[in-house]
Amino acid sequence: MALAALALKLLFPVRSRPLVEGKLVHGTAVAIDGYGVLITGKAGSGKSDLALRLIDRGALLIADDSVNVMLNGDEAVLSCMPNIEGRMEVRNLGILDFDTATSAPLTLCVVLESGAKRYPDENSTIEIAGARVHKILLDPFEASAAIKVELALGGLKGHSAANAHV
Repeated sequence: MALAALALKLLFPVRSRPLVEGKLVHGTAVAIDGYGVLITGKAGSGKSDLALRLIDRGALLIADDSVNVMLNGDEAVLSCMPNIEGRMEVRNLGILDFDTATSAPLTLCVVLESGAKRYPDENSTIEIAGARVHKILLDPFEASAAIKVELALGGLKGHSAANAHV
């Protein structure tokens, strides 16, 4: 755990609001190569499951279940409330500790939807906390879902599909 995160936990152990005011979003957030990915969907839609598969591929957890999204200029930034930092609920195993990224610029929003349509809308975006963000619809339980997130993020970062996973 990062020294700064540990210091925050010691200074604010029961704080129930984020240190920096922002918008709390029901979802899970991970950082891939320093770029933030917000995973949203209905309760039980597979947000934590997809995040776990991304973490297995090298992503870092930012927040699970409740994500703080704040504006820094015109850029949205993802962060975690201190009281849940580094923890994620893994179904059938409980709440587990993970390595984390303190924050990351929100680059991609993944909206989980069973039976998501086959072809995406071009230049699909969503407004989150006052910022426009690229959005993809994804069926979370497809075996390739984590790879599709990396490919979409790689396309936004200007990389080819062959370089999407690091």
